[in-house]
Amino acid sequence: MQRIVIFGATSGIAEATAREFAKTGASFFLVGRNAQALGDIAADLKVRGAASVETRSGDLSLLDTLPTLCQEALSSLGGIDVALIAHGTLPAQQTSTWNARNTLEFLQENVSSQVALMSELRLIMMAQGRGTLVILSSVAGDRGRPSNYIYGSAKSLLSTLGEGMALELAPLGIKVLVVKPGFVDTKMTAAFKKGALWASASDVGTLIFSAIRSGKSGVLYAPRFWQLIMLIIKFAPSFLVRRM
Repeated sequence: MQRIVIFGATSGIAEATAREFAKTGASFFLVGRNAQALGDIAADLKVRGAASVETRSGDLSLLDTLPTLCQEALSSLGGIDVALIAHGTLPAQQTSTWNARNTLEFLQENVSSQVALMSELRLIMMAQGRGTLVILSSVAGDRGRPSNYIYGSAKSLLSTLGEGMALELAPLGIKVLVVKPGFVDTKMTAAFKKGALWASASDVGTLIFSAIRSGKSGVLYAPRFWQLIMLIIKFAPSFLVRRM
């Protein structure tokens, strides 16, 4: 039985991943903003086979609360086998109205919180001598583009930090997986026009579950064809990227 803590458990991808683990009889500690949504997810996971589900609602941008929250998860589960950091927002970046305050508030919620959790969970897993830390990043962090460079810069930092931690912790038997989804159909992207490159949250959750179970560490593009797409975009000339 695996013991799993999820930060941002109400996100579509996190919920889909949790459902896969529930089928194996895992135990969960779920954290998110919306207490009602967390309760609904907990009930669903129990129906699907979860051994136990405990929830905590709160604002993950309050950095001083995060060490205590990690210790509560550790105590509740009796150890952490898998930790998934999946919370964040997707801003409507408009250069005419976006200002310094917007940027700093966004970074507090989408970088500072995640980095603090990564640091705390790293120490917990080093003390355990095992565990898998999963960070939900994005292909948007692979290259700056005019339409979403603020969001992309946040994801780029998380990706670089996670990739470095994966190399650092591998000799200790600790896995760090940086997940880079492409376009995913979730509540957060409900207003976006969908196309052939879009994946379902369920598909991405299944890929994450399989990667964790296989012991993968490093980077996971989800779906995997985004690795080739982003390789092309990385080396594309600026006049083409400017139109994206």
